[in-house]
Amino acid sequence: MNYRTIPELLIYLHEKYGSTSTPFKFKIDGVWEHINHDELREKVENFALGLLNLGIKSGDRIGIVSENRVEWIISDLAIASIGAISVPLFTTLTAKQEEFIFNDCQAVGVIVSNTFQLAKVVEVKTSIPSLRHIIIMNEQFESHDINVKSMKYISDRGSEIRTPQQRREIILEYSAKVNPDDLLTVIYTSGTTGNPKGVMLTHNNMVSNAIASKQTTKFDESDVFLSYLPFCHSFERIAGYYVAFSSGATVYIAESIDAVAGNIKEAKPTFMSTVPKLMEMVRKKIISAADNDGGAKQKIFHWALDTGLKYVHAKLDNNVSFFLQTKYKLADSLVFSKIREKIGCEKLCFVSGGAALAAEVFEFFLAIGYGVLEGYGLTESSPALTITRVENLEPGTVGMPLGNVEIKIAEDGEILARGPNIMKGYWNDERATMEAIDEDGWLYTGDIGIITEKGNLKITDRKKNIFVSSGGKNIAPQPIENLLTQSAFIEQCILIGDRREFNTALITPDFGELQKLAKNVGINFENPTELIANDKIIKVIKDDIDRLQKDLAKFERVRKFKLLSEPFTIESGLLTPKMSIRRHVVEKKYNDLIEQMYGIK
Repeated sequence: MNYRTIPELLIYLHEKYGSTSTPFKFKIDGVWEHINHDELREKVENFALGLLNLGIKSGDRIGIVSENRVEWIISDLAIASIGAISVPLFTTLTAKQEEFIFNDCQAVGVIVSNTFQLAKVVEVKTSIPSLRHIIIMNEQFESHDINVKSMKYISDRGSEIRTPQQRREIILEYSAKVNPDDLLTVIYTSGTTGNPKGVMLTHNNMVSNAIASKQTTKFDESDVFLSYLPFCHSFERIAGYYVAFSSGATVYIAESIDAVAGNIKEAKPTFMSTVPKLMEMVRKKIISAADNDGGAKQKIFHWALDTGLKYVHAKLDNNVSFFLQTKYKLADSLVFSKIREKIGCEKLCFVSGGAALAAEVFEFFLAIGYGVLEGYGLTESSPALTITRVENLEPGTVGMPLGNVEIKIAEDGEILARGPNIMKGYWNDERATMEAIDEDGWLYTGDIGIITEKGNLKITDRKKNIFVSSGGKNIAPQPIENLLTQSAFIEQCILIGDRREFNTALITPDFGELQKLAKNVGINFENPTELIANDKIIKVIKDDIDRLQKDLAKFERVRKFKLLSEPFTIESGLLTPKMSIRRHVVEKKYNDLIEQMYGIK
């Protein structure tokens, strides 16, 4: 593997495959289109030359705000080829959040996908002094701003520079100047203080992680990937993009998360990176469909599932009897093969990351005949630190370290990691960098864990106060809690959302304000319990919460809440002497209310 940087990877793959291989497939107007390595390199070079023509230079920060599409990949590779630095953002961020990030990194340009994303950047453009260029991927758009240009316009300008050979030589000259230790990207991730921190990742960070991940999972050019998670997330950028790309595999870019089920049938992937949320949904759907059938079909399904799970447990213990193997073959013939046929893919391995995968979900997919690999990592580690090995599967664990990664457990149980994939630091935040990485290069992950007898890492708790939703999004609870307590009606607030599909909140109201409100709207009451159960009161508080959180990203917003009749106090054990909420104690005490908000009880 003769590459150390992303530009070198692009050149290496082009020289190896040329027009004989298809790295990416994508839909245009409902039809699957493709691009080969010859076409990809030419498009990357033309766009890179166009960026240079705009005055963009090595080290400049360029934002990317787009859904997954081939233009995202072309943008990323072009930015890297001239030594500039990409700053990818989730498309769900608000204009205010984008304003903070682009000011923090002093972005000189932003590439957006469509008019909706364009409008957000234009809204805050005057508040970002460094921003000179806005490029839109779609050709059809309306803007009177002379700094807004289409991606095609920029690429066409690049393609008009000199001859094809001279254009290639110019980009080769720029690519050759890119060093492995140069910054490739700055990825902003939630911080406990509220404002996100820019994780600085070098070419060596990402390339070394892609190579180690590929070697561990044994991906090759015969594999087919389906990518639906956002490329702006470090997990998908490695698993569904760089690893697959470097393997010579073909990546189908899913139309959207809603289209994944249909895209699986069309692409028939051998690998698919995912988050637990999707796997949990698929499992529930399969079981629910069987239960709805009722009668003999329902009984046969649950017999087969029970047999499948017993087979999985026995196989993990290397103790499969002939009788159990025979029963499993029958279960596979009667039930599991039909499930795989309905899904539309016979051979598929899920690579799960971003959040913890429940052991029962892990075992379910093994039982129905699909592979499951689970990884663990952070944006700060590019991101993969560990991944499960097929020969050493252990439900409830996240596998063993990659070949070039060291893992150790600190005295207090925190997981520490070291390797070539560990970030360079946080953008413009030396103090936070020193807190995260010690003088020996160990990254403090903020997670608590143990190493099992099989050598796998098991996450047992979270040390840092950051949630990870079941969709893999990082959420800092404290800033959101602080925001909501700005309401006159809210005294205390605790956010719930770790490993959940969405955020909810437990709220202790300011009863003095509620009493005033009740009198103003003509509500009669005798005790606080009546007040917090009143629909009018709940509606007023909901409206106030919606007002306060309008600038939050969708995945950060509170969807449901419960009002409590008693405040959190030191005496009740719900507050520490420093007046901090004992989060785990509160969650345990009000577990039933929490489960009600998620429709479980």
